[in-house]
Amino acid sequence: MCSPRPLGDIRMAKKEYDKTKMQPAVMSSICTGEKVAGFKNLENGTFSDVMAIRNDKDMKKFIKMYGIDENDIVKIY
Repeated sequence: MCSPRPLGDIRMAKKEYDKTKMQPAVMSSICTGEKVAGFKNLENGTFSDVMAIRNDKDMKKFIKMYGIDENDIVKIY
């Protein structure tokens, strides 16, 4: 009988995005400080959210999930 793996041990498959049309971004509310990671469409400027960023662990997860260099992430207010 197999023992279940703990949830923190689940390996995440790397996801892809169109680097020619999308730019990784973090949208931050100036009122509440709430942050959301996602992608800004370079053609029309729209933002597509992927996940909420509550702490550094969430940001690292977003970076790892998409193989993003942290310096490539733009901030949107």
